Amino acid sequence: MNKRATGTEWEQKAAEYLMKHGMQIREMNFRNRQGEIDIIGRHEDYLVFVEVKYRSSTEKGSAVEAVDYRKQRQICKVADYYRCIHHLGDNTAVRYDVIAIQGQEIRWIKNAFPHIFTR
Repeated sequence: MNKRATGTEWEQKAAEYLMKHGMQIREMNFRNRQGEIDIIGRHEDYLVFVEVKYRSSTEKGSAVEAVDYRKQRQICKVADYYRCIHHLGDNTAVRYDVIAIQGQEIRWIKNAFPHIFTR
């Protein structure tokens, strides 16, 4: 199986996991020129942008480590664009979560990183 197909499979499993735990999925694989957000949903009082990372083993590092500062910054840029085109102002409560899948273990890290302001 190629990387894209594997990623899609695990993103779908992550979405199912999130829905079982109360998240309403609004969109999956939202893309623009600057990047992609795997899952966008509503949970509690937040608009949540979720990055899904899968690692079959720790050989190339952990799934959590893969969401580095560069990736976080990219996610925030795409999230800003999403909020803009959907007319969601600064008063919209936003959260950035990570679903880290290591082997078969799924870990939901709520509020995994703060918003990174960019130009």
